[in-house]
Amino acid sequence: MFVSAEIIAVIASAIGTVLTIGAAMFAGFAWCVRRIDAVDTKLTARIDAVTAALTARIDVVAADTTELKISLARIEGPPRLLIATR
Repeated sequence: MFVSAEIIAVIASAIGTVLTIGAAMFAGFAWCVRRIDAVDTKLTARIDAVTAALTARIDVVAADTTELKISLARIEGPPRLLIATR
């Protein structure tokens, strides 16, 4: 069977085009994955920092609230029995 040079050239050109497009798509997808991983790392670090700061602030508020409750209990509590009132 005889195949002309033009047919071989068309087939080789089609294979080259498919391979080029496939390689470009693979490289683009790999770039997207790399960018997503970089953003994920930065976002995780940022969320951890915000969580730590928020936890510290909540702890401070909880300590202040506890001190406030104790102070109010002392002010509003029953009169002390050892102090003579007039």
